[in-house]
Amino acid sequence: QVQLVESGGGLVQAGGSLRLSCAASGRTFGSSAMGWFRQAPGKERELVAAINWSGRSTYYADSVKGRFTISRDNAKNTMYLQMNSLKPEDTAGYYCAARLGGNYYYSARLYDYWGQGTQVTVSS
Repeated sequence: QVQLVESGGGLVQAGGSLRLSCAASGRTFGSSAMGWFRQAPGKERELVAAINWSGRSTYYADSVKGRFTISRDNAKNTMYLQMNSLKPEDTAGYYCAARLGGNYYYSARLYDYWGQGTQVTVSS
């Protein structure tokens, strides 16, 4: 069993920055792929960024490339999402997810554990 707890969301002006954290319990974090998803009202949940078990392979959605950075610290059982140059269209609930097995996938259905989410609101 893995429990995930997100933190770091909030209200920020356009152009600002936030850093999300996802703290994981359990001994499988270091061998799990991780992802950050987001969901805005009336929209489907979408993959924003993902990272494999070692941190050497990452993925970014086109909409956040060059602005967001995903990273992980396996010693601390924690994953991060540094979000810079935020835009109003980044406003959404952000969720971290874990997939047992080292490689990430793009579909939310393939992730095994989810956090409760943290809200990010970007004002114009």
